[in-house]
Amino acid sequence: MSLSSHIEELRKKHQSLSNAVEDAMKHPAYDDQEVARLKKQKLQLKQEITRLTAH
Repeated sequence: MSLSSHIEELRKKHQSLSNAVEDAMKHPAYDDQEVARLKKQKLQLKQEITRLTAH
């Protein structure tokens, strides 16, 4: 897998997590811990994307 395709996959996963966070927060009884877990995953992906594109 090339670096650019790997970065693209990470971006897709990041967007998917963004959508999951938005969907979870639309429900009045959303789970705070689940949203926090999703946001943490999102941040880790963003950091990895930033690290890989900094070259």
